[in-house]
Amino acid sequence: MNKFKVLLVYPNLQMVNLLLSNIPILSAYLKESGIDVRLFDATMYKTAEKSIDEIRVENLQLRPFNLKEKGVEYNDANIFEDFKIVVEEYKPDLIGVSATDDTYDQGIDLVSHIRDKGIFTIVGGVYPTFSPDKVINDENVDAICMAEGEEALVELCNKLMANDDITGVKNIWVKKHGKIYKNETRKPISLNESLFEDFSIFEENRFFRPMQGKVYRMIPVTIDRGCPYKCDFCAAPLKRKMYKDAGVSGYYRVKSPARIIEEVKCQIERYKADYIYFNSETFFARGQESIEEFGREYAAKIGLPFWCQTRPETITERRVKILEDMNCDRVSIGLEHGNEEFRKKLNKPFTNEQAINAFKILEKSRIPVTVHNIIGFPGETRELAFDTIRLNRQIEADSITALFFVPYTGTPLRQLCLEKGYLDPNAKTNGVVKSSILNMPNFPPDAIKGLVRTFPLYVKLPESYFDKIEIAEQHNKEGDGMYAELRKIYYEDYF
Repeated sequence: MNKFKVLLVYPNLQMVNLLLSNIPILSAYLKESGIDVRLFDATMYKTAEKSIDEIRVENLQLRPFNLKEKGVEYNDANIFEDFKIVVEEYKPDLIGVSATDDTYDQGIDLVSHIRDKGIFTIVGGVYPTFSPDKVINDENVDAICMAEGEEALVELCNKLMANDDITGVKNIWVKKHGKIYKNETRKPISLNESLFEDFSIFEENRFFRPMQGKVYRMIPVTIDRGCPYKCDFCAAPLKRKMYKDAGVSGYYRVKSPARIIEEVKCQIERYKADYIYFNSETFFARGQESIEEFGREYAAKIGLPFWCQTRPETITERRVKILEDMNCDRVSIGLEHGNEEFRKKLNKPFTNEQAINAFKILEKSRIPVTVHNIIGFPGETRELAFDTIRLNRQIEADSITALFFVPYTGTPLRQLCLEKGYLDPNAKTNGVVKSSILNMPNFPPDAIKGLVRTFPLYVKLPESYFDKIEIAEQHNKEGDGMYAELRKIYYEDYF
């Protein structure tokens, strides 16, 4: 008997080469159930003029890097023709697309090119979870998966294989005979008992990722799922509410230190990694006892360099010492905004004093820090954005990121943008490095774009340069010339 075949589709922004766990964990569960799996990955196709990382290099947020040294190059073929060839040769029984706001259109465009073949198509991920009615009513879609997909997708495949009724699979909405069947949310999986992610479905060149000028063979290791915090620009609060409204507990879960160590050791051996990314919204969200045990075991048994992200209010001297002992190579900290009152309205209520103290602690360590900021929040002004610049000038960071606010589906701030009239309901997101899609009279897109481009200059250069930096905000001949001049100074003195 031929195996049931699943073609997983990973639409992606060009050359966003950080591996994530969504597709690999689905592959692991499908293969464990005896299902054949193949991946179509859009990452390497030239689908835009520049990649996110290339734009961030131009904006002084990343040091220049060379992926070609590791054999990583663009695929110049036509992505749609290649997809049709894969489908024709592989002949999948089911196509599964994982989609975010930024990648949904590309995923739908791909499957529309082979829709005439009648292959059952399901879309999962954060976008269909929070835009279920829009996605399920698309003519190219037969079903959507809301929330977690590991067990739901396996159950769906087994029912399709056996020609059983598929209208009652939890976490899945399905169209059948003109009717949409909307099913309830299932209990979240236990992370300590879950399978290890299957990264073997990716091509070799997908394991390489730049980190501030250096390129590593990197794998992610998920240490928790969900987030206990309530930031309004994130989908986590609505995810938590979705589970709560369904009467299902356990949205935020952490893996035990023993399980993480076991997984890291196994994945390093499988994929020959020389660098780890700990996939967690907030590395220090778990309890101190668990942090201590994890740090101790990692330092003793692994010690590979790694990167993680956390929040300012989670930083203590003891925790930074643990990171040093573990051989932490970089920490990312999200400030997002420099005005305390404005930040409280975003449901990120740490104080500026907490942030400054956290960076002072990190400054005494050997761990480089990347600080993340967001420009163009709804209701923000240029003056408020300069509060973010002023806070950044009071801290020391190895690299500075300024990203455009994006009103992602499933976030409270998206609803606010719609209510205020800042956002066209049909506007398409285009990632966090290209431009603002909000129309705010007091902070227009061009003004936001100018501040994003010059943000590191405002943070690092003396105030005597501010008049020149303001000129460099302009995207015209004079502004570009001034930006090139200041950019050279920045590289010589700070990069």
